[in-house]
Amino acid sequence: MTPPPRIGLDQWLALLAVVDEGGYARAAKALNKSQSAVTYAVQKIESLLNVKAFEIKARKAVLTPTGQLLYRRARTLVDEASGLERAARTLSAGWEAEIRLVVEIIFPTWLILQCLDRFGIESPHTHVELIESVIGGAPEALLQGHADIAIAPRVPEGFLGDTLMRARFIAAAHPDHPLHRLGRPLTYADLRPHRHLVVRDSGMRRDPRTQSVEALQRWTVTQMSTSVEAAIRGYGFAWFPEEKIRHELAAGTLKPLHLREGGERYAEIYLVLADRDYAGPGTLRLAEIIREQVASECTRHEPAPRPAARPTKGSGRLVSKSQT
Repeated sequence: MTPPPRIGLDQWLALLAVVDEGGYARAAKALNKSQSAVTYAVQKIESLLNVKAFEIKARKAVLTPTGQLLYRRARTLVDEASGLERAARTLSAGWEAEIRLVVEIIFPTWLILQCLDRFGIESPHTHVELIESVIGGAPEALLQGHADIAIAPRVPEGFLGDTLMRARFIAAAHPDHPLHRLGRPLTYADLRPHRHLVVRDSGMRRDPRTQSVEALQRWTVTQMSTSVEAAIRGYGFAWFPEEKIRHELAAGTLKPLHLREGGERYAEIYLVLADRDYAGPGTLRLAEIIREQVASECTRHEPAPRPAARPTKGSGRLVSKSQT
């Protein structure tokens, strides 16, 4: 068994305060202790460890090399102790130790990271497992009990979900791709001879109906970034989520295909809780943050509606900045 420490946190706090406050008098005031008590605490550390933490230079106490080491380790020790107390308070309030979040890859990466950052500030000791999925992956995770929250392209049977946003897809290829050279609106027949870039459904039960073009050539990859890179290099075309290629469109490395019809597509994205009745406060709070953040971004960046239009709650299209 490891022997108990001979130096308590109060003594380490005294050493830290002397350094941080710039002297014994200021440290005593910050700690609401007498100067003699602070001096004794530091001397006790030096005595027990048989080291010299401070030396006097120009009438000022400065750390020795050994003292600098003690200061760094004491800072870590005190921070860890404070973190342990915060974690205990969080757990005693019923917040979960871990939350499993499955997110469809068409959902903007920068936006989910904003949500997780907000949640992390409120519950820094709740571990979030983020699983990125494609098409059937998120609904399947819910059905198999592998997710507490899912951001999914559909709500599986037996679950209820809220519409978060509408994602826009754009058919695009490199500006020098042969399809751009035809000089006219493209048809389905024009697409078939060229390589179609597809991101594989991460669900075990893949729906073949998700293959929208029966192209003679197809590359199927597992990462959206791979599909985008292949298109940039001129290897094929695809319908990309607008948020995933915003920078490439602006830079001119990808260009929208001029299709006679179907050049743009839209998909609803839903927020689904595995079991709202038994969801913990952390899960409920993270879901609330996701709703708030998406609503804020959609409202901020969506074009003004036409006078006759009636807005639909929760179904805005995100056309904001992208940092994918």
